[in-house]
Amino acid sequence: MIIEHPLLGPRDAQEFVYLGDASLIDRPDGMAEDSVECFHDYLYLRSNPAGLHRELWFHEGGDRSWLVVTRDTVTHEIVKVELAADVARQRGRCR
Repeated sequence: MIIEHPLLGPRDAQEFVYLGDASLIDRPDGMAEDSVECFHDYLYLRSNPAGLHRELWFHEGGDRSWLVVTRDTVTHEIVKVELAADVARQRGRCR
């Protein structure tokens, strides 16, 4: 599988480490009144979709960047690749 890195161009997936659902970027506010429940959901509740899914990938064998890869879990087709830092800035990293 080839991942189109936003800065480095096409890279083999073997250079990367898959690190799970990209929703992990949206870490709950630890000071919120319901933080215990929010962190429980954040840590333990995951979906396992068939189809488009946003995933975190770490470029371990390269520039050590974090990416958000939108991939079809059925066909493995990669639809979009973004720098995780850009995604976090757009969404407001902590809530």
